[in-house]
Amino acid sequence: MASTASLGGLAFPSLGAPDARAKPAKSTILFFLCGGSSHIDMWDMKPEAPIEYRGPFRPIKTTAPGVDICEHLPLTAKQGKHLAIVRSVTDFGRATGDHHAGYYYNLTGNAPDLTFRTEGNNRRPYATDAPYMGCVIGQRRPKHPKLPQVITLPTKPSRAPYTRPGQFAGRLGLEHDPFYIYGQHAKPLNFTAPSLTLTDGMDRKRLADRKVFLEAINNARRAADIDPAIANYTRQQQKAFDLLSSTETAGAFDIASEPKKVRERYGEDLNGMSMLMARRLVEAGVPFVTVFWKVDGINSKLAKKCRSAGGWDTHGNNFNCLKTDLLPRFDQCYSALLEDLAQRGLLDSTLVMLTSEMGRKPKIGDPRSGGTTGGGRDHWTACQSVVLAGGGIRGGQTYGKTDEFAEYPVEKIMGPENIAHTVYHAMGIDDLTATDASGRLFNIVEKGRPLTELF
Repeated sequence: MASTASLGGLAFPSLGAPDARAKPAKSTILFFLCGGSSHIDMWDMKPEAPIEYRGPFRPIKTTAPGVDICEHLPLTAKQGKHLAIVRSVTDFGRATGDHHAGYYYNLTGNAPDLTFRTEGNNRRPYATDAPYMGCVIGQRRPKHPKLPQVITLPTKPSRAPYTRPGQFAGRLGLEHDPFYIYGQHAKPLNFTAPSLTLTDGMDRKRLADRKVFLEAINNARRAADIDPAIANYTRQQQKAFDLLSSTETAGAFDIASEPKKVRERYGEDLNGMSMLMARRLVEAGVPFVTVFWKVDGINSKLAKKCRSAGGWDTHGNNFNCLKTDLLPRFDQCYSALLEDLAQRGLLDSTLVMLTSEMGRKPKIGDPRSGGTTGGGRDHWTACQSVVLAGGGIRGGQTYGKTDEFAEYPVEKIMGPENIAHTVYHAMGIDDLTATDASGRLFNIVEKGRPLTELF
């Protein structure tokens, strides 16, 4: 066991951990379970805890000795030999319990500033924000000859103007923002880029006509005193056109060309097809791909059932929502991605990171859904689990430990900053300084160090 050093009463692994990284990964896929997924019901189960904490779920063994996960993740259990489950991630009291702060901390590795406390979920993305780790990696890696460096799908979480902070380039500059492609639950095989359609018969002639129209609009905007955000949107449009009018790159987005057997293995819903798209993109050499779990929507049956937006924010009916809806869908697409990457010889060169904005409160009962009778779990930022696979990570291990109720980490305590450092390390990025638009030098991640002992 690594020795520890104290910081503010909390223990961090020592800085002397060995580095077993053979060579940097070529790509990262970050899979984000929007809403705050339950660590105690998925990755850090406590079968000996009282029922009011552990709930009705039981653990099952995986293909890795000593690594147990939820019984409702049987397909993922078969991939246990690839998993490194980090169970001791905490926010050190630096986050706010709101979703915005959770996104920001987990996507950038930097603690939310005071504005997250004063503005809560109304806090907008700022140009002075710390950069998303995907944007940093995209900036540092050699430019892909045809495709964007950083691609996010199938959604940009939360509606403007209150878009979730942390998913953008921030201080690195708008030119390093992700390229977004969008999907809809009703049409899981069809993805769209800003103002341009990837499927539904958008042939090269229609693309050319659309470009004339877009250029007329953009010229009018340039004649006005447009701001940098509009200029960046114009660049996004140009990227979309260049991608989709090229026969060399358009195929990377053609999910329908995949064999039906492969699509069925991932699950032919939007989240499943997004994970399949992620595999296609890293296979095509894209350095960083983000898949945000697309929630069902605030008016969906799942949202009403779970007292949520139809995602992992299970304020009510936590166990039924997980058992019958969320876990089966997740189990299908997540296990398929790991299996597919491994079979294609891509897992060693692709880091797959699974995270969320927070964990769920181990004590069952959320006041907003009737307390214990509502069967929900509230937000819980004091502890969450992050799962890493591939990219040089040694699979079949757990890292860190929580108390008997999964409320607080007790061994190898760390924060999202350590996870961000670990992603950078896996991708071969060790210099974490950058220059902002004003020429000022800044640290990309202010605290922490990589968990080199995972490699």
